[in-house]
Amino acid sequence: PVNDGSQFTMVEQTYLEYQNFIAEVYTRYVTRKELQLQAISDRVKEMCDFIRENKRFVLRIQPSQEIRDRNYLVVHSMRSTVYALVIGLQLKFPIHKLIELGVSCILHEIGMVRLPPQLYMGNKVLTPVEKNAIFTHPVISYDILREFSFPLNICLGVLEHHERENGEGYPRRLAKDKISIYAKIIAVACSYEAVTAPRPYKEARDAYSGILDIMKNQGKQYNEMIIRALLFSLSLYPIGLYVLLSNNKLGQVIDVNPENPKYPIVQLMGELKADGQPKVVETSEYGISIARPLSREEGAALIAR
Repeated sequence: PVNDGSQFTMVEQTYLEYQNFIAEVYTRYVTRKELQLQAISDRVKEMCDFIRENKRFVLRIQPSQEIRDRNYLVVHSMRSTVYALVIGLQLKFPIHKLIELGVSCILHEIGMVRLPPQLYMGNKVLTPVEKNAIFTHPVISYDILREFSFPLNICLGVLEHHERENGEGYPRRLAKDKISIYAKIIAVACSYEAVTAPRPYKEARDAYSGILDIMKNQGKQYNEMIIRALLFSLSLYPIGLYVLLSNNKLGQVIDVNPENPKYPIVQLMGELKADGQPKVVETSEYGISIARPLSREEGAALIAR
C-alpha cells in the first residue's frame, strides 16, 4: 500500500492545484471581467471526487500564514469550499447539487475584490462606514454572478451566506426557511474556516475550540442539521488535531468514526507497527479515549520534535 506520507504529499499537491485554479478565477475576473460557469463547474465536479476519496488527508492540510496573507480571499474560499463539500457529501447531496454548492462557495467572496483589501485583511477595528462597506459584499457578489447568468440557486447561496437562522444576518435579515440551503451550508463552512484560521488581528483557535464555538451557536445563527453534518464529517476532535490520549500517549486525529463524533481514529506519534506503518488507535468510550486536545503551541512543538 502507498504509505500515508507519500499519499499526503500527493493530496497536498492536488489541493494546491485547486487553490491555484481559484486564484486564476479571481484574477481573470479582476483583470478581464470574465467568469466561466462551465470551467468552474467541471473543476468542482473533480473536487467532489477528490474530497470523497481523500477526505482524511485533505482535512489535515494547513495553508501557511504567508500564503494566507498574500492571498487571503483565495485561501479562505478554497478552505470554505472543502468544508462545504464535506457537509454536502455528509448530507448525501446528488452530484448536481454538490456542484452548485461548490461553485457558490468558491465565488461567495467575489464581491470583495471591488472593496479595498485593508477592509478584510487589516488588523484594525473597522469604522461604521467601513463596516457598511463590508456588508455590501454579498450583494456585489450576487450582482456579479447575475451579470454572467449564473443559475439563481448559485447566486442565492452567494447573496445569503451572511443571513442567520435567527434573522439577525445581512443583507436582508432573512430567517430559517427563507434562507437557501447552499447559503446555510456556506455560512457554517465559512465560519468554521474563519474561527480556525490565523488572521492578522487574532490568534487561530484550534479546530476543537472552533467546532465548539459553532455548536454553541446552534439554533441562533446556524442550522442544526448542518452543524450535525459538519460534526459527523470532522468529528468533535477534528481531523488534523493533536491530542493527548487517556493512556498518556500523544497522537493526531486522522479519521472520523461515522458512528460517534466523540471517538475519532488517532495515529500515535512516533510509534510504528512491525511493517513500518504508523500505529493507529480507534478511541472509544470504554477503551482508550481522548483526554484533551493539545493547544496550537503544543501541536507545533510536537511537529518540530
